[in-house]
Amino acid sequence: MVATRIGSIRIVVCGSPSYLKTHGEPKDLGDLAGHDCITIDDHTTPTEWKIVRGRRARVAPIKSRLCVNTSEAAVLAAIEGAGLARVMSYKMDAARTAGKLAIVLEKFEPEPLPVHIIFTPRKPVPVKLRAFLNWMTPRLKDRLTVS
Repeated sequence: MVATRIGSIRIVVCGSPSYLKTHGEPKDLGDLAGHDCITIDDHTTPTEWKIVRGRRARVAPIKSRLCVNTSEAAVLAAIEGAGLARVMSYKMDAARTAGKLAIVLEKFEPEPLPVHIIFTPRKPVPVKLRAFLNWMTPRLKDRLTVS
């Protein structure tokens, strides 16, 4: 297989400026217990967020105010001030750029996840595959730039 790294994805905790103004910004993982959190799960309402950084794992107890089944719903709820959401950075980046969401607890983020395009090596590379790679790679690199 041929793997080309095209970027990284951060897992971030974010909230709307209005929520953070009203409830304050958490400074430590333990502060999450006093905040309304928006969780993403299909089966149960989580009571903690596990934060893994390198070989160290920490568990942050949370209070789930709202449990949704997609990260898009979590981002929309966070924009509306329902609480703090933990999502992949590219899911909330447009809202952050627009000033609708802010990232908190950055020093507790796990290491960014690498993203690769992977395909089976062939010589020559099929024209359709080369066209797709030439079209997709710059778009994904632009979207997945860690900031």
